[in-house]
Amino acid sequence: MNVPRLQDLKIKIFSDGADLDSIVEARQRGLVKGFTTNPTLMAKAGVTNYLMFAREVLRIVTDLPVSFEVFSDDFAEMRKQAEVLDGLAPNVYVKIPITNTKGASACPLIGELSARGTKLNITAMMTLQQVRDVESVLSPGSSAFISVFAGRIADAGRDPLPLMKEALEVLRPKPRAELLWASPREALNILQAEWMGCPIITVTPDLLAKAANFGKDLDAFSLDTVKMFYNDAQKSGFSI
Repeated sequence: MNVPRLQDLKIKIFSDGADLDSIVEARQRGLVKGFTTNPTLMAKAGVTNYLMFAREVLRIVTDLPVSFEVFSDDFAEMRKQAEVLDGLAPNVYVKIPITNTKGASACPLIGELSARGTKLNITAMMTLQQVRDVESVLSPGSSAFISVFAGRIADAGRDPLPLMKEALEVLRPKPRAELLWASPREALNILQAEWMGCPIITVTPDLLAKAANFGKDLDAFSLDTVKMFYNDAQKSGFSI
């Protein structure tokens, strides 16, 4: 089987993270077509001022979509946060979780923001019913990323591919609502998403680095691995 090179893929790769250096590097390499982050990634990266961080990212990334997430558990406050984030730059997509922490659906708010023309990224989705519910409230001409967490579905012992394929069909009536394969766990997921026709996948910098091996000769890969084990053992001074 011929494995395509990363740069030859049709799928749009979005870099997922909150490290400014990684964002600058990904922007310079030119492989990614967008950027996403979330409060958990921002906290891990040591971000303490949300809006200052967002403005710095938008200073670096001016012509590609960038997703920033609301973090209130109250829908009225989510709406206010969404308005602030939407006003930062034309390339901002506002991330809205599919429910709040009490399990209440965010679809009424999603429908309202979509009708206003807010570009959205609906996040933390894991069921086909959630995809159907979102599709039903999106305005026909509104731009949205429909982030289905395929990696977490796999973590639950379920094959995400059938769900992702069906989600693609559910979204066909809304052509500007693009399915996004979220939380991939291995480089192969990029190719799986490509082969099924998924428009977008989010990839961490570490996973993107692994994908540079696409098409590598497996004998050479095996030899490189043996050399790595040998060199690490030598550096460690192990003896038996």
